[in-house]
Amino acid sequence: MQSLGPGIWELKESDQKTWYRVMYLSRVRNVIYVLHCFEKRSHKTDRRDLEIVRERLHLVRQRIRQERTE
Repeated sequence: MQSLGPGIWELKESDQKTWYRVMYLSRVRNVIYVLHCFEKRSHKTDRRDLEIVRERLHLVRQRIRQERTE
């Protein structure tokens, strides 16, 4: 998911009715941050889901910067 930023990856799985998505940030200091998990019923990812990922990514990056200064 380069459209959301570098290091953001997406796992996809589906059944007969729904697609399942997990969006996560690649490993930072031996931690993999799961940013959002959701079910997707249309071809396009809902804007709300993308906003959740962006918001959580921002929070994770803030936390990482803060930990580096402590």
